[in-house]
Amino acid sequence: MALPSYATPLERIWYWAFRAICALVFLFLVAPILIVIPLSFNAEPYFTFTEKMLALDPDGYSLRWYDLLLTFGMQAPEAPRDAAWWGDVWRNATWVNAAKNSIIIGAFSTLLATVLGTVAALGLSRPEMPYRRAIMAVLLSPMIVPLIITATGLFFFYSMTGLANSYVGVILAHATLGIPFVIITVTATLVGFDHSLTRAAASLGAPPTMAFFRITMPLILPGVISGALFAFVTSFDEVVVVLFVAAHDQQTIPRQMWNGIREQISPAILSVATILVVVSIGLLTAVELLRRRSERLRGVSPR
Repeated sequence: MALPSYATPLERIWYWAFRAICALVFLFLVAPILIVIPLSFNAEPYFTFTEKMLALDPDGYSLRWYDLLLTFGMQAPEAPRDAAWWGDVWRNATWVNAAKNSIIIGAFSTLLATVLGTVAALGLSRPEMPYRRAIMAVLLSPMIVPLIITATGLFFFYSMTGLANSYVGVILAHATLGIPFVIITVTATLVGFDHSLTRAAASLGAPPTMAFFRITMPLILPGVISGALFAFVTSFDEVVVVLFVAAHDQQTIPRQMWNGIREQISPAILSVATILVVVSIGLLTAVELLRRRSERLRGVSPR
């Protein structure tokens, strides 16, 4: 928004100073990302900019660390890159197996968190729901309680129930962490929801299931998808809970990065971080587009 013509000199100074402060804060937040991305193309096994990189010499840049994501852990990385080679990658490559585990665990935990979180948000949005604040506080506690405490509690609970060192336990743990994000986004979508629409459908003879899938679900779908994306990102980025409840061979990408930092310092970690940054940007862009679509459906013009 431009300054009005009658703005005082002090207001003009604050107008530009405020924007300069915001730009500096933004630069401070994105600086680590701006450093990690070019370092992932370093031709040398260093975590610093080499003289060739600073001079923009093409010999200083390489895709070797991205290639290492495919070859690390393979039985025959030097073999010709044919169908057998790609089969070796799919079966034995350490980073590829970690990515498969992250995607599978993230998909199932996101599905579970989205269903449970949406149902909880629909129930909590009803004014006649008893103890709404207390239930909401309990459901949102995984976001507030320190993660190490949650992981420790899950470890002892899983040890007693036999879920420790299992994929089911990891999926349930990640779903627990993702449910609060689904509840928040769906609840925000339900703020402007007109419940008279469902009452009108019921008065016309529509059963509750039909009214939900024909009326409620299309209107809250942007919030549901946004919550699902947040839940997936939470699962995909989780390492503390995995260290506590997963078996040693159940490697996810964050856990593999943790092992790489602890056991062997390799710039391949920077290439993984760059890929995760690109994926996160794509997901956040999708969330923003869904937010704007939700505002249009609710008749709120986006700013």
